[in-house]
Amino acid sequence: MAESVVLSVTGMKCGGCEANVTGKLEAVNGVESVKAAFKENTVAVDYDPELTSLAALKDVITGAGFTVTD
Repeated sequence: MAESVVLSVTGMKCGGCEANVTGKLEAVNGVESVKAAFKENTVAVDYDPELTSLAALKDVITGAGFTVTD
């Protein structure tokens, strides 16, 4: 069963940033949907916890050059 999480992400400044984060997360096995919103500094992800983890999702975002805040 999919889990949903909304992460606070800083550093996204434009639609290109949203597309970058979205594309990288969609490439992760187990990610079902992604909605990045730079104006709200959020990334909403639906994922299968049996295939990926929240920590792995955060690593992808930070690896793309953005900061995940708790």
